[in-house]
Amino acid sequence: MTEDQAKRCGYAAILGAPNAGKSTLLNRMVGAKLSIVSPKVQTTRTKVLGIQVKDQAQIIYVDTPGIFRPKRRLDRAMVAAAWTGAADADQVVLLVDAVDGFTDDVRSIIAELKKQKRRALLALNKIDALKRDRLLALAQALDAEGIFDRIFMISALTGDGVEDLERHLIAHMPAGPWLFPEDQLSDMPQRLLSSEVTREQLYLQLHDELPYEATVETETWEEFKDGSAKIQQAIFVQRPSQKAIVLGKGGKRIKSISEKARAELEAMFERRIHLFLFVKVRENWLEDRERFQAIGLDFDT
Repeated sequence: MTEDQAKRCGYAAILGAPNAGKSTLLNRMVGAKLSIVSPKVQTTRTKVLGIQVKDQAQIIYVDTPGIFRPKRRLDRAMVAAAWTGAADADQVVLLVDAVDGFTDDVRSIIAELKKQKRRALLALNKIDALKRDRLLALAQALDAEGIFDRIFMISALTGDGVEDLERHLIAHMPAGPWLFPEDQLSDMPQRLLSSEVTREQLYLQLHDELPYEATVETETWEEFKDGSAKIQQAIFVQRPSQKAIVLGKGGKRIKSISEKARAELEAMFERRIHLFLFVKVRENWLEDRERFQAIGLDFDT
């Protein structure tokens, strides 16, 4: 058997309720920061592809937005993106926060998987925060739903149990050539990835001060001969009072956001980055087709 004949390649979709730890799991499996992580729920807004090469297999992970009951256009678009990400996957992983347990969101995801006649793998996350008897009781209750081929006990944060999940996925990927170059980690454009880095800093530094509806867009990207890049980004908020929050007293908050985002971008892209942030008020950006397209979502969902 030649090396090419031994290769495996396929898609694995990571589904779950908001804040189940999907982005943390993706980043750990790929070995790089691709999907932003924040205590704020519903941080991931569109599906993110992360690519892992291990043991002659290339696994293309689809980190999806948390699935919840949608109320607004943005919510509907995010949930639609999650199910689109799972539709053609070779393997589906349902990640459940073991501390939160068998929530209504988890029940609705299982119901939809049953409706689609999809089998899945169950990964119980944050197992280090739960006593063994409660963990086993939760595993039994979920297993009784009858759609799971295997159950994995993991901690996406520490990596405990993640290798077992990886080995199973590798073994069940279809034989075939790799779809991406060996050194490629994601299909996400650099402009979108850089916007996500800044949006993460917004959430980390402002917490509940800034509503969930804020978004970031990379407006220009200029390459220089010395290898550095100049990035100009717009932070869109819905009200002037929110603009003041992002700027902070004397511009201190926006400066801090810019410094932290720039440092992360330089580490990510391994080059010098000149980052310039501008805060803009767009009261109706949630009804703006162009804003949806900029963050990779379908406005007409």
